[in-house]
Amino acid sequence: MDRTAFGDIMKRFILCLITLSFLACSVIAIKAQDRVEQWRGKTVMVFTPHPDDDVFGCGGALAMLARNGNKIIVVIYTNDNKGSFDLEMTSERLARIRKAEQEAAMEVIGIPKENIIWMGYEDGELEYAEPKALCGQATKLIRKYRPDVLFSVDPGEWYERWHKSDHRMGGFNTADAIRAAEFHLYYPEHLLVDGLKPYKVPLMMFYYAASEANYWVDITDVVDLKIKAISKHVSQFEPSINKYRPDWDPKDLEKLVEYLKGRATKKDGKYVEAFRRATGFNPQ
Repeated sequence: MDRTAFGDIMKRFILCLITLSFLACSVIAIKAQDRVEQWRGKTVMVFTPHPDDDVFGCGGALAMLARNGNKIIVVIYTNDNKGSFDLEMTSERLARIRKAEQEAAMEVIGIPKENIIWMGYEDGELEYAEPKALCGQATKLIRKYRPDVLFSVDPGEWYERWHKSDHRMGGFNTADAIRAAEFHLYYPEHLLVDGLKPYKVPLMMFYYAASEANYWVDITDVVDLKIKAISKHVSQFEPSINKYRPDWDPKDLEKLVEYLKGRATKKDGKYVEAFRRATGFNPQ
């Protein structure tokens, strides 16, 4: 083999190495961008059975996403107007309190109250809503906002068997709405009357995933924000759940923060939130 031919082979070999290296770096960059911690400029929707489930389930991820400039829409199925042991509390008053608490929690997270959508169902009664109408409401919102990712309470086996009815119904209804939103023949009036085209949600992140979690988000940098947001739901903790007061005794708040931080999920020495990540449903 002469020197010219050998030189050509070496040039091609080096060029291949450079190309492979570039492709490998590109794949790594794409995977890094696919991490929740790196998301920028996305539209995020959250469906939550009650005010506070969103913060408990994915408040850290939401705080991070808000900080990174993503648009977040929070949809709340119920007004949570039953959860008090205070015999002087009324449902009407509690609904107002829960609304104010949710808005305060979202302000901590970085989500404006204009981005909170209240479906307004009674606490504990979501299962008794007319199924087609309930699914249609959620489907319409998905088609309207067209999220890059949708967070929802997990409708999996553990919740179906054991947990509060609003969680079961909220999880299943959201899953049904995600499917329905893809096909124009479900709720055709959305297209014909409202001009909302079908939409396929590309990514679902189910919180309260229990044993089926397959994805963890590092919330170490925002765990204190999450706990502060949770603490805005004063009416849902002792002593206010038994005898309502609108604020915290400093000692009680200190105990709550210590309790929440102690129970926060940790993985590899970092605070994390666990999700069941899914990229699509089989519509059949």
